[in-house]
Amino acid sequence: MVNDDQTYVIGLDFGTLSVRAAVVRVSDGELVADAVSEYATPIMDRTLTAGDGRALPPEFALQVPGDYLVALARVVPEALKNAGIPADQVIGMGLDCTSASVVITDAQGSPMCENPKYVNEPQAYLKLWKHHGAQEQTDRIVALAKERAEKWLSRYGGILSSEMLMPKALELFQTAPELYTETAEILDIVDWLTWQLSGTLVYAAGDSGYKRMYQDGTYPSREYLRELAPGFENIFEEKMSHPIVPLGSKVGGLTKEWAEVFGLPEGIAIAAGNIDAHVQCVSVGAVKPGQLTGILGTSTCWILPSTTLEEVPGVFGVVDGGVCEGAWAYEAGQSAVGDSFAWFIDNCVPQEYFDEAKKQGVSIHRILGGLAEKQEVGEHGLVALDWWNGNRSTLVDSRLSGLIVGQTLTSRPEDQYRALLESTAFGARVIIENFEEHGVPVDEIFIAGGLIKDAFLMQIYADVTKRTLRIARTGQAGAHGSAIFAAVAAGEYADVPEAAQSMAGVSQTVYTPNAHASERYDRLYAQYKALYDLFGQGDMMHELRQLRTEGIESHR
Repeated sequence: MVNDDQTYVIGLDFGTLSVRAAVVRVSDGELVADAVSEYATPIMDRTLTAGDGRALPPEFALQVPGDYLVALARVVPEALKNAGIPADQVIGMGLDCTSASVVITDAQGSPMCENPKYVNEPQAYLKLWKHHGAQEQTDRIVALAKERAEKWLSRYGGILSSEMLMPKALELFQTAPELYTETAEILDIVDWLTWQLSGTLVYAAGDSGYKRMYQDGTYPSREYLRELAPGFENIFEEKMSHPIVPLGSKVGGLTKEWAEVFGLPEGIAIAAGNIDAHVQCVSVGAVKPGQLTGILGTSTCWILPSTTLEEVPGVFGVVDGGVCEGAWAYEAGQSAVGDSFAWFIDNCVPQEYFDEAKKQGVSIHRILGGLAEKQEVGEHGLVALDWWNGNRSTLVDSRLSGLIVGQTLTSRPEDQYRALLESTAFGARVIIENFEEHGVPVDEIFIAGGLIKDAFLMQIYADVTKRTLRIARTGQAGAHGSAIFAAVAAGEYADVPEAAQSMAGVSQTVYTPNAHASERYDRLYAQYKALYDLFGQGDMMHELRQLRTEGIESHR
């Protein structure tokens, strides 16, 4: 047990749009200061703005990896300044990133998009987690794995998402073969960043298991990969051949160059990188079997430790030690939550609502939520599907799309907004029920992420799931969780559970279900499930997506 109140660690949380840094006291996990820095280049999902401005294919989502380093160089000194502590009291750094955000580099770690030869090649850029350009490759990977009865496929619910690393790598291999040949390293960005900070390239066990198909000490076989695409069988030996280290381990020490940038001591511990959702389980202390954590933000992840390995269809992955050593950890998720609310605000709300928000000095979300909150459950007459960026669990199909049923000429923005909020809670209930139906119990639910500040939304989740929700004590649970791993890597605690016992925690805020609302939501959920089965198993949304793709391509 640490008793020195003057010892600190820094947690870094690399999100979709920005990086957050938190300075955390080792003795009790108190977050003493934080800072945020946005990436310079907006997500490239329509045009290659960092290159020649060419139009991108549908379903692309690219970023400039160098932006992460520029933002990192700003955010750490700012967080230290805000903390007002001597630099020599910082003993370690840990980081997390959006999972399966993939960067390709040369042998020295420079991103291939920085090579003048490839500055206008979309495949050279960082493929963000929500890049769905590799769906064709994903279909082939899954079909062949089923044909060959590959055992690793069951660890991913019997199906894969195009968000994972292997489909993105195969997309690179097939669409940009010269670039693939000249690429030395294909990396999850968490491993690239710890390489940059420490000078040591290793792979963290978490992202390796969930995103790179590393199970039971091995990758998919060379025979399988050769049959998948001749020439692709060498990918792991040639471009992903470095050691895999457990979560909480020390990758190396902070390099002299980065120490000078940050104003920190050279050589302080750099922890193995982690997935943004998984570190938040540790932040709230949900490391025991049966403790489910929902991380609600632009998208949502649901992470559940368990004592047993079960075959759960439609999960995003299950990894031994995926949260910390000693338990299997299941991952499921929803590809659009906050993103779908933002889409609605940006495209579907009349100006008068914004005028009212300005008049009251509150956000547009508060205006719509306040109006929606006055309604009885079901009063709007609507039910929506939360697939605005595809379905991550349990159908695992990026080609599915959003839907609102029941609209009439009297439907109002607040009606539609509430239906969207409710749809994400219904999607969460599907995931919870799927776990329990397949032998993985859910005993407690913890909630972290940016959406915990929306009390109306949190109450909807409690009512829909009919479960008590315990809320993170900080809105920076990602950075806070990464800091806990940094304390372990620095040797201040023996393991992650011991560190969590001292440094983790939840707020006093608890949401309990309202019996009347839950009863009415059961009826609305039945309609959601009917739509879920109807459109999730049919071809209509696939055909609409195909027509959209053809229409976009016809204008090029």
